[in-house]
Amino acid sequence: MIIEALIAFTFAAALVTFVLPDRLAGRGAFALSLVPVLGSLYMWSQFDASGNALLGGQTAFETVIPWLEVAGYEISWYVGVDGISLPLVVLTTVLTSLAIVSAWTPIQHRQSQFFGLMLFMEANLLGVFTALDFFLWFIFWEAVLVPMYFLIGVWGGPRRKYAAIKFFVYTNAASLIMFIGFMALVLGLGDSTSSFALPDVAQALRGGDLGSFYGLDANTLRVVAFAAMFFGFAVKVPVVPVHTWLPDAHVEAPTPVSVMLAGVLLKMGTYALLRFNFTMLPEVAVEYAPFIAAIAVLSVIYGAMLALAQQDLKRIVAYSSVSSMGYVILGLVAYTAYGVGGATFQMVAHGLISGLMFMAVGVIYNTTHTRMVGDMSGMADRMPVTTGILIAGAFGYMGLPLMAGFAAEFFIFTGAFQSSVIAGNGLALFTAAAMFGIVIVAGYLLFAMQRTLFGPFRLDTDYEVGPAPLHDTLPLAVLLVCIIALGVAPEIFFSMITDAVDPVIGGVLQ
Repeated sequence: MIIEALIAFTFAAALVTFVLPDRLAGRGAFALSLVPVLGSLYMWSQFDASGNALLGGQTAFETVIPWLEVAGYEISWYVGVDGISLPLVVLTTVLTSLAIVSAWTPIQHRQSQFFGLMLFMEANLLGVFTALDFFLWFIFWEAVLVPMYFLIGVWGGPRRKYAAIKFFVYTNAASLIMFIGFMALVLGLGDSTSSFALPDVAQALRGGDLGSFYGLDANTLRVVAFAAMFFGFAVKVPVVPVHTWLPDAHVEAPTPVSVMLAGVLLKMGTYALLRFNFTMLPEVAVEYAPFIAAIAVLSVIYGAMLALAQQDLKRIVAYSSVSSMGYVILGLVAYTAYGVGGATFQMVAHGLISGLMFMAVGVIYNTTHTRMVGDMSGMADRMPVTTGILIAGAFGYMGLPLMAGFAAEFFIFTGAFQSSVIAGNGLALFTAAAMFGIVIVAGYLLFAMQRTLFGPFRLDTDYEVGPAPLHDTLPLAVLLVCIIALGVAPEIFFSMITDAVDPVIGGVLQ
């Protein structure tokens, strides 16, 4: 029952934080957030599952409690983790605690409400990564939108209301389309399943039990449902061309919220793509692999090119996320152990690196009150620790060896080059094109750092610039240690990931 305890405690911690005085809310929220961190690390230390939770594998910390019956379908409280979801649970708890600490300096009003919403969001994120019943999962999936909407809309920048509404409309509309696609599959299965349990649905679909629905034959229904779910999740990732909500949300959101948005919320989309599209309907993914690979490469290159044209440091990192998520899609469509495993590993690696980048930019903004590349230079002399960690994080984004980003991209590229999902080793050509994105990433990050961090000191504001306080730099250091640890010893997570990925790819390309 440890999953239930984690979720329940985090919800309770959010309620406690809501009623704390503002002067105690930040410290209190951090102290309370350490309990889920310890709980997730305990789960990792005791993890003994095998295989994939949706395809008949042994699920860790599993609980199944019947809940409701609707139109002959049973809805249950059904939670558990496997090697795909557990790393994301750990990522969520660790990043939430660090984001809370990073909010101590910039959040100066309505603090109890802010930190309470952060914990409320964490509780729902834990539900997304552990729920194995579709309706339970969908409740958590939608509930994440609520705190994020208010965190952007209340504590954001000058255009915060526009950004919050755009975020909410985009993602909520996408969820509706995804919901319709999944329900069409369930109803098309007929008597093959009597519940919304994701393992039951996945195994029935892969067993060939799908029939016709509303005049659509089984093959057409598969394609239509795959497209609906792919679109719904692609908006959340996001991939090009449904990415336009993300830069606005990042620029207007407070830095700690950007950390959670890039570090964890985007992973909801890639996690769902793996669980639903690529696990339940692999034959459709293989059939349309060239189209999916093209979307992945477009996201990598176009996202990187957009970042190259930005002057706002937050926009640069935001568009970098679009580019990085393209690599995840490329790894998923490869249908090899290294491809899909590398894509899952990239979710964790990017979560840590993007969190560090946004956090470091936020620390600089706290002091300079500007994020524009042309407004400052020579920051390395005045803020050596912050800028040093920012440089290290940027090199992690570029794929520096012995850092998590390099390991993730190496796995993805290895798996993609081994893949036969596109005839004539066609995926290798897409991969070669995507690898050019690393060059662009290096270009815009090195240019931005050279302009802002080095050279003679200059700042187009009257604020005094000096070293950041310890509570601002300590979360950066923790993230950097995690990034290096995963780069030096990727088997910390990669072995459990590949064990859960093997059943997904088994027999797909035979």
